[in-house]
Amino acid sequence: MNKYVKELVELSSIDKSLNSFNPRIEAINKKIEKEQKKSQDLSNSIAKLQQHIAENKDKIATYEEQITSLNEKLNEIKKKSNEVTNEKEINALTVEENITKEKIAFANEEIERLNKVIEAKESEIAKLQEELDAQNSILEQVQKSSEDEITDIEKQKQELFKLREKIVHEIDQKVLAFYEKIRKWARDTAVVPIKKHACYGCFLKVSDKTYSDVLKGEEIVTCPHCDRILYIELEDIKEEEA
Repeated sequence: MNKYVKELVELSSIDKSLNSFNPRIEAINKKIEKEQKKSQDLSNSIAKLQQHIAENKDKIATYEEQITSLNEKLNEIKKKSNEVTNEKEINALTVEENITKEKIAFANEEIERLNKVIEAKESEIAKLQEELDAQNSILEQVQKSSEDEITDIEKQKQELFKLREKIVHEIDQKVLAFYEKIRKWARDTAVVPIKKHACYGCFLKVSDKTYSDVLKGEEIVTCPHCDRILYIELEDIKEEEA
């Protein structure tokens, strides 16, 4: 195999490995985001319930103020009842007293109902809080394992970067520029093998002459169909020689 082609094959393999880390990191981040969303959804549900409880407590406070005011009104009615002697006025005060008592009864019923609603929502919050605590524990574990994975990936990347820098420093710069030009559009398939007389970039058959030129390894040969750099793997050369 041509010296430059050998270097390009190694360089292409490194670039492919480096690029393969990105989907892995994205998958790790998505896994974290998924667990974060679960925790956030539970937190949001708890916050909504707490808001409802606060609103109901405000309503209870309003009803309690009404009851205080209505009780004061009842006391005033009783005082008036002791003072009036006219039957018409007594009847009017009686009607007013009954209406006031009904309002007090309604307010008390609403307070009782709202307290039951609050109790139910507090029970629901307690269950959700248990779920949230468990979910946060899962999230913490996922974040820890993800940090370890990313640390390992970064270590591998640094090792590959060093190896790439070594090759880039030693390779002919014209050859490197040629490779980089193809890699801009071909990405991880800038350098591909020939298998069964076909380019493994575009999967089209190459001529016997192209195959022979690649096999000789005297120079860099590109696919006549897609312009990718071609090479033949060692095991395929052995099969050819056999």
